[in-house]
Amino acid sequence: MNVAVVIPSYKVAKHIVDVINDMPEFVNNIIVIDDKCPQNSGEIAETLNNTRVVVCYHEINQGVGGAVVTGYKKALELNADIVVKIDGDGQMDINYMQKLIQPILDGKADYTKGNRFTDFKALRSMPKVRLFGNSGLSFLVKASSGYWNMMDPTNGYTAISKHALEELDLDSLAKRYFFESDMLINLNIENAVVKDVEIPAKYGDEESSLSVTKTLFGFPPKLLKGLFKRIFLKYFVYDFNMLSVYLIMGLPMVVFGTIFGIYHWINAAIANVETPVGTVMLAVLPIILGTQFLLQAIQIDMNTIPRKDK
Repeated sequence: MNVAVVIPSYKVAKHIVDVINDMPEFVNNIIVIDDKCPQNSGEIAETLNNTRVVVCYHEINQGVGGAVVTGYKKALELNADIVVKIDGDGQMDINYMQKLIQPILDGKADYTKGNRFTDFKALRSMPKVRLFGNSGLSFLVKASSGYWNMMDPTNGYTAISKHALEELDLDSLAKRYFFESDMLINLNIENAVVKDVEIPAKYGDEESSLSVTKTLFGFPPKLLKGLFKRIFLKYFVYDFNMLSVYLIMGLPMVVFGTIFGIYHWINAAIANVETPVGTVMLAVLPIILGTQFLLQAIQIDMNTIPRKDK
C-alpha cells in the first residue's frame, strides 16, 4: 500500500525536523504544506534532503483546512492508497501511525481518527482549555455529523482511504479550524465508515494558532449549517424514509406550538387574564407530539451510522 503523510505547517519550525526524521519507513511520501509560514517551515523541510519529502507552498495563508486539502490533492497525484494527516508541532505520536491505518488496511473503515478521551492519563495531560473546548463541542459535532458513536471529534490525527478521498468535494471543505468537523459531515453524506482509534496526545511547548473565542462562537453556527446540509441531502435528496416523515411532522408541530403558546401567553399577560385551558392545550399538545417525532428521528439517525457489511 502506498502511504502518504500530509503535514500542514505553520509556526512549527522547532518541531518539523523531528517529525519528518521520526517518520516510519512504511511511509512512501511526506507532503509538507508551508501555509505561508513566517518561520519558513517548508524551506527547513527541504534542507533535510529526504527523498520522501515533497514541499508545497501557499502564497496566502489558508488555514489548516486549506493546507490539508492541498496535501490531499498532492497525495492523490502521487497515487497514495492511504493518506495520514498529522500536525507538524510534534504533539501527535508517530508510533501510533500503524495502529491508525490498520482498520483501513483491514477493510473495516474508510476514515480513522485518534481518540484522546479513552485514557485518563492523557486527559490529565491535556491543557484544561483544550479539554473544556473538546468536551463542549463533542455533542454538537456528533449531532451535526451523524457519527454518534464517536468521541473526540475534533482530533486532527487522521487517516483516509483513497476511495473515500476521491468521493469528497475537496474544494468545498472548510479552510480553517472547522475542517475536521466539516470532513466528518461530508464523510457521513457519502456513507463513509469512520472508526475511532485510541491514541493519547502529547503536549509540549508547541504554539497553537487556534483561537478559543473564535471556536466557541464560530463553530455552533457552522455546525448547525452542516446539520441542515446533511439531513437535507441524506434524508430528502438521496433517500426518503421514516426519519424524513418524522421531521416533516415533528418540526412544524414544535414551531407552531411554541409560537402559538408565546403569542397567547403575552396577550394574556398584557390583559391580565388567565389563558383558557383549551388554548393552553392547543399549544402544549403539538409541542409534546412534535418532540416525540423529533426524538424518533434522532433515534433513526443514530441507528443509521455507516458501517461495513459483515
